[in-house]
Amino acid sequence: MLENCKTAKERWGGVSEIIDRWLEERQEMLVQYCALSGLNEDLSDIQRGEKLRIFCQILVDYVSAGHFEVYDQLIKEGREFDDADALQEAGKLYDVVDKTTEKLLDFNDKYLETDDLAALIPDLSQLGEALEIRFSAEDRLIAVLHTAHKDLVS
Repeated sequence: MLENCKTAKERWGGVSEIIDRWLEERQEMLVQYCALSGLNEDLSDIQRGEKLRIFCQILVDYVSAGHFEVYDQLIKEGREFDDADALQEAGKLYDVVDKTTEKLLDFNDKYLETDDLAALIPDLSQLGEALEIRFSAEDRLIAVLHTAHKDLVS
């Protein structure tokens, strides 16, 4: 009963903080991605490997936070506001995100198991394409499941 008495602000105000932290992690991942993509030939394989390890850790953390924290909160918010259209669109968007998850984790797994960096640049290019698709779908998820209800939360 107490749960039903909470205001929307009390219930959903924290979602913005979760999203903000997650988007900051996305930004850090992109910084690391750019640093890794722009590697010059003067770096040793050990230096490249270290940059790659840092990037992969942030990548996995970002993917995990999305799947196990952010998306759940967004779906809960959409359900709470009984936004059937947004939930339907979110299902389609989640399918897009889910397809990119496999590509991102495959990249991580490949480079956890090898010190061979010969294919790194083309792999980063493919990864960048998957990230672009993912970010677009995630941004849309935020728009339809959170931003659309922002005025109701205030």
